[in-house]
Amino acid sequence: MKERLKFVSMDDYFASVPTETKSVLEEIRKVIKTTVPEATETISYQLPAFKHNKVFIFFAAFKKHIGIYPPVKDDSSLKKMLAPYANEKGNLKFPLNQPIPYELIRRVAIALSQQYENKVTSTK
Repeated sequence: MKERLKFVSMDDYFASVPTETKSVLEEIRKVIKTTVPEATETISYQLPAFKHNKVFIFFAAFKKHIGIYPPVKDDSSLKKMLAPYANEKGNLKFPLNQPIPYELIRRVAIALSQQYENKVTSTK
């Protein structure tokens, strides 16, 4: 059985994907870093992620799409805009054969950082 790669950084993860996909991941990384500057990069569940007090967004490369997790729950107008990309659980799937909506991903990063910040402050 083939051993799975263990990623210790986003750069490790990005190095494991095709060049075209890597550029999309790099742009998503940049969008999140500039949108939520207090967040730090991490690897969680072997996926690139950002955290601020706790992990609030994951993203991953697949053969035909980029996935972004977890679902946005607290912004109904944003959820409507995300509907074409959402699966039955609300996780997002952006096809690689279509333009990636980076501005929408920026809004997702804001919504998720707020969603998880609210969870952290409500449990303190």
